Amino acid sequence: MHAYSASRISLPSHSAQPSLPAAFGSEPQQPVNFFPAGSEIYAQGEKAGAFYQVEFGAVRIYRLLADGRRQISAFHLAGETFGFEADTKHHFFAEAINATGVRAFRFSAGADMSHKLLPLALKGLTRAQE
Repeated sequence: MHAYSASRISLPSHSAQPSLPAAFGSEPQQPVNFFPAGSEIYAQGEKAGAFYQVEFGAVRIYRLLADGRRQISAFHLAGETFGFEADTKHHFFAEAINATGVRAFRFSAGADMSHKLLPLALKGLTRAQE
């Protein structure tokens, strides 16, 4: 006979997430999407329209080269955001490295979120430059 026990994961509340600007406090809490190790979060060429925050685990951002090699551009850990695109499609793949929880933030069409997203985008740019 085997005994199984359930465990609960306590995730930080939306207001305790330091990487999101305070302006996002009025947005509804987004659900956590769970990805097992090696699973795709989004693919290169897919339609973009959201950005993502890692709740736990790790994410690898990469693109496939013509010769089949993988070029890794970034790793993201808990509290970090990723998935910003300059146009309407993703130019990279995003993949869970291990068991990972991610929140996707989507906004209604036509909403001007630039003042809220600019600090996150600049933080990502600074991280890439370092």
